[in-house]
Order: sequence, then structure tokens, then C-alpha cells
Amino acid sequence: MKQFTVSPIKSALKATISVPPDKSISHRSIIISSIANGRTEIKNFLPASDCLNTLKIMQQLGVEISCCNNYESVTVYGKGFHSFSEPKNILNCGNSGTTMRLMSGLLSAHSFLSILTGDDSLLSRPMGRVIEPLTLMGAKISGREHNTKAPIVITAGVLHGINYEMPISSAQVKSAIMLAALYAKGETKIIEKEKSRDHTERMLSAFGATIQYDKNEIIIGSEQRLEAQNLFIPGDISSAAFFMAATSIIPGSEMVLQKVLVNPTRSGIINVLKKMGAKVEVTNKKDISGEPVADICITANELNAIEVKGSTIPLLIDEIPILCIIMAQAKGKSLIKDAKELRFKESDRLKTMACVLRKLSVEVNELEDGLEINGLNGEPFKINYSIEWPSHFDHRIAMSVAIAALKANEPLNIPGAEWISTSFPDFEKIINKLQMAAV
Repeated sequence: MKQFTVSPIKSALKATISVPPDKSISHRSIIISSIANGRTEIKNFLPASDCLNTLKIMQQLGVEISCCNNYESVTVYGKGFHSFSEPKNILNCGNSGTTMRLMSGLLSAHSFLSILTGDDSLLSRPMGRVIEPLTLMGAKISGREHNTKAPIVITAGVLHGINYEMPISSAQVKSAIMLAALYAKGETKIIEKEKSRDHTERMLSAFGATIQYDKNEIIIGSEQRLEAQNLFIPGDISSAAFFMAATSIIPGSEMVLQKVLVNPTRSGIINVLKKMGAKVEVTNKKDISGEPVADICITANELNAIEVKGSTIPLLIDEIPILCIIMAQAKGKSLIKDAKELRFKESDRLKTMACVLRKLSVEVNELEDGLEINGLNGEPFKINYSIEWPSHFDHRIAMSVAIAALKANEPLNIPGAEWISTSFPDFEKIINKLQMAAV
């Protein structure tokens, strides 16, 4: 088991850093360029294990992909919609739900056998939510436990368009349907109750797809053609959130995070931090490869409690574990609700974060769909030795604990540190630099 120890910081953080490339966009860049026509060059690809699993699967399907300088440049030679060959082996998605769900949509349109599997954590996650709409489209797709879990088996099916109202806000399920719709006969309409991240829509449009929008409806037709593009992957706001949190909970701290994605379907954490009292400024904003990118400047300030619920939840769904740490340092009682989806991530993030907060001597009440957190008003976290750390397979939980350790009363060995590399391979290196600079 990997050992990663984080010590409390005694002085303010002052730093300018770059965070790793966006994980969601990195996945989609490989998938969409593989079904485009021509040579796509991807700059600043994320070489984390989740994204590398997507890349390896595309290679197993016969796509030619070359990589340079530790994946800083990835070139995909796409040959169009119908260029895949049948894989000789099972397709292993590792820990990546994005890989499994998006590939389910893409492979449902192909006339060969595909089997998608993953690690123990991924095999426990719900897959019925993607199997159901694909089956309605005509896909021949099945899974374990009455079509609710992976492994997923896909055989030749003939797809047709559907009208589908999303029962939950899920960019992964939406994206799977959209990828399948490219191959389907007729038009597909997706109705979202709450808008989820829109990277698939943006990237498909950048590659030449025609997508129509009508309020909360997305309409995509078949018989489209995608043309290769050159892409730059911006910094991941979900990774930036950990350092926004560190800055906000350590008095006197200031940090600049460079070239970060500020897509409005992902930037909920910025708005919430502002409402809590942190000083956050977005500067140097520009559009790159169809996505808004900017520098984020954050300065520590007194934090106040907040309620986060409803339509805000999809805009920061991945940032809620680290938001719990920020709330635990605020003044007053904070509330997270309408976040039941967190029970179906790499871990049950509501249950796991409740256990983490109790271990840090924070009073917390676990709800069916959220958490009530009584903030410590800036007091350091104190380790409660009568409580065990929760076991998990979750990179975001591990990184959240590491940030909390910067404001703890003693050094912490971070539980689950081995999972951090699924999204942020250099996280430990950056934390160590910040600790040394703040001595």
C-alpha cells in the first residue's frame, strides 16, 4: 500500500501552479477523434490511469494512436464511424466509469462482440442507467445482476433514434446516448431535468456534428460526418478545486491556478466559494478548442456556512468531497442535499465523507441525499483515534483528506493514496512543494 504523509502548514500558501489536464475532456478527445476522419493532434492529454484505459481500448479496436513526451502530444488517426475491428480480448476499463459508459454507447452500434469489465469498484457501480436507454435504441446489451452491473456484453444491434427523458443528471449516460445516436436511424432527443456537463456536445460540434438545442432538449441526428481537429486540453477544475480549498482554509493564502477549464456546467465550485466568502477572480478568459479557459486567482477570507442543493449539485458533483472539507472549516452549519448520486461513485461518497469528517472531529449528520456539517470556524482538524479511517477505492476522497491534513493538528498518513493516480498523478509532488515552500 502506498504511503503518503502530509504535515500541517504553519504559514500562508503563496503559489502559482498548473493543474493536470481535464479528465472528462481527455476521455472524449480520444473517443471522438477515433471516429472522426483524419489526423487529430491532442495537446496536454491527461496520462492518468483512467484516461489511459480509454486510449488502450481504442487501440484494441484497431485505432492507430501515437504518443510523444509522456502523452503531452497524442495523435489519433481516425478513419470514420465504421472503422473499428472486433477486439481479440475483453476491454478493461479499470476504475473508469466514464470509459465504461461512453464505450457502451459507442460499441452498441457495431456488428461484433464486445465485453467491458473493470476493477472491483467499477463492477459494483450501477450500469442499468446506461443499459436501459441503449436497449430502447435497439442495442443488444446485457450485464450482470439483471442488467444492472458490469461486466457488460454487447453484440450486433440495429439502432434507431429515441426520445429519452433523463431520470437523473448524468453526463456519462447522456454522452453514451449521443454517441449511439450518431449511428442510429432517425433523430434522437434527450431531455435533461438538470443540465449536466456538456463536453460531449461541445466536442462533437467542434468536429462538425450538427446538434440542435431547445430549452432542456438536445437533438442529434444520424448520417453525420466528423472531421479531425487539433485539440488542447485545459486544466481540470476538479483538480484545481483541491488547491482552491487549501488556499481558502489556510489564513493569508493566495494562489493562481493557470489555464483552468471554466465551463459553466463545471464551475459550480467557484460560485459556491464566492458565496462562502472566499475571494475568487477569473482572469485571462478565452475559448480554446470549444471550451472556456481562464486563470483562477483565489485569496483566503473568513468562510461562512452555505446550503448547496438542487440545480447547483450537477455543476460541482465531483467537487463535493473537497467541498465537505471547506464546509468543515467554515463558521456555522452547512447543508448538502439532492446529492444522492454521490452514493454511486467510486465509493459511497456521502457515507465515506461523513466517516472522514468524524475522524477529523467534525460534527456531521448523514442524510439520505446529503450531509449537514457543523463547521469548526477555522480551528484545526483534530484526529479522533477512537474512529477508524473508512476504506475506499476513491481518488477524490484521498485527495480531500490530504488537503484537510494541511490544516490538521498533526501529520497524517493518507488512506487510499494509491487511488490518486487515476486522475492526478502529480498530486503528491505538488503537495510536497507547497509544504516545503510554506515552512
